[in-house]
Amino acid sequence: VQLQASGGGLVQAGGPLRLSCVASGRTFSSYRMGWFRQAPGKEREFVVGINRSGITTYYVDSVKGRFTISRDNAKNTVYLQMNSLKPEDTAVYYCTAGLGTYDYWGQGTQVTVSS
Repeated sequence: VQLQASGGGLVQAGGPLRLSCVASGRTFSSYRMGWFRQAPGKEREFVVGINRSGITTYYVDSVKGRFTISRDNAKNTVYLQMNSLKPEDTAVYYCTAGLGTYDYWGQGTQVTVSS
């Protein structure tokens, strides 16, 4: 599985941004998907995950109520809608996929939130 993330950029605090991640291959619906992020000087952290059907989602507490993950299995795409962005959300965001553990990673897309 190859993953291509896009949609990052510079946004003012309080603003929205939507990330997309397109996966190659015919078995996208078999994979659980997720987004991680890594801020400068910090370890990569889990942000949000979604199961294969898209029914079940998981969020880190710091983004609950602000971020929404969704997927379109017909388009091999997973989305991350980010609202009410804060400067502390600034990081490189990575799309990831896996059957059990997250085994496949995209190249990352930079999100910068200015105060």
